[in-house]
Amino acid sequence: MGVKRSLQTGGSLLNLLTSVLTVLSTATNYWIRHPGGHSGLWQECAHGVCSNIPCQNTLAMTSACMVLAATFSIISLGMGMRIWYQEGESLRSQNTIVLLFLSGLLLMIALAGYTAKNAWKKEVFFSWSYFFGWLALPFSFLAGFCFLLADMIMQSTEAISGFPVCL
Repeated sequence: MGVKRSLQTGGSLLNLLTSVLTVLSTATNYWIRHPGGHSGLWQECAHGVCSNIPCQNTLAMTSACMVLAATFSIISLGMGMRIWYQEGESLRSQNTIVLLFLSGLLLMIALAGYTAKNAWKKEVFFSWSYFFGWLALPFSFLAGFCFLLADMIMQSTEAISGFPVCL
């Protein structure tokens, strides 16, 4: 297996991990814990009773960015798998790279906004759903860099393919 193929494999695995972590982070209600309960992006649970959170600007922005990040990550996963499975064809991964970096940027915006809103509250602790979001962030960028390097290798191989080389 060549370097290009290894980078595509690594990028696909990192992208899968990013997608799983982002979807889990977005869908679960354990972003913060407080005495008597916990809450997420969609619901707040206190003493075993969960209710929908009323609309708040920061929370709506965080939710929208997380949903978009998860969507872009899943779409880029499909595109990355297509590139990986069609090895014989010379498929470029520019759209996959853009979606992965955009997903990472949206994750960063969402998590920074949520952190700024809740970091100063007393007796509030961030929980595992929140940390899954932060964990997905570097994986998204690393997957994008893997596909970027694989694409650069493919471009350089195509550029020098017409030149006679004797080694």
